[in-house]
Amino acid sequence: MAKQVSNLVSRVLVALVAIPLIITLCLVGKIPFLIFVLFIGLIAFYEFSGMLRNKNSYANRIIGSIAVLLIILNEYYHFLDYHVFFIITILVLLLTELFRNKSSAINNLGSTLLGIFYIGFFAASILNVREFYSDSAFTYSHGGYLILSILVSIWLCDSAAYFIGSAYGLHKLMPRVSPKKSWEGAIAGFIFAVITLVVAKSLILEFLSLFNAIVIGIIVGVFGQIGDLVESLIKRDANVKDSSAIIPGHGGIFDRFDSLLFTAPIVYLYLRLIS
Repeated sequence: MAKQVSNLVSRVLVALVAIPLIITLCLVGKIPFLIFVLFIGLIAFYEFSGMLRNKNSYANRIIGSIAVLLIILNEYYHFLDYHVFFIITILVLLLTELFRNKSSAINNLGSTLLGIFYIGFFAASILNVREFYSDSAFTYSHGGYLILSILVSIWLCDSAAYFIGSAYGLHKLMPRVSPKKSWEGAIAGFIFAVITLVVAKSLILEFLSLFNAIVIGIIVGVFGQIGDLVESLIKRDANVKDSSAIIPGHGGIFDRFDSLLFTAPIVYLYLRLIS
């Protein structure tokens, strides 16, 4: 009981600090938000590679972290030729693996590349969404409002899925991956995600049409939950409960931002489609 109370206090204290900070970073954008995304990407990659060690898969953390760093920075400064970048990255990975002598070279290379693509490009997409309306000072705030709306939508989706699923969940969603998740909870989460974007459209997303707000809500409701399932798949395979314990009472950065990491690329692609 004492442990549960302590855990709850930790969660509340972290939320009291993190929520105002994240809101500020989203609204300010620019370099502060870039640093925020770098923090998410680099820590999530470190946690991802750490979990895989339970499967005797040793991702190259140094090269992987540098690659993730460059990918995210490139989405802000646009200095990389990705063709050259991938040639050099793969060459360096192959050369260094010759001398690492850690478990399976194939597993090590595969986990490093998966981490670079999954964490690096998906985290960079968070920045892409925030900077999408950066053509003028007048529209720059739009990206901040959109990111905030997506974050709130994800939180309400997760909360609705948890509470409705706990109370009324009868049909398992994917028992092999996450035994506690149910179809009832997933549907409730989906509905709340869409409603959140519709409400946000009337409050702060007036630059979006109602149709586009609904589509983004659908993206969050579907891919946000898929992102959570994907991380659950990795954690279950690695036999870990949390990606790390870096956030008291909340687990790791990967745990907190798995849904955003999976949602951001799809939202970005949709924004490009309708622009």
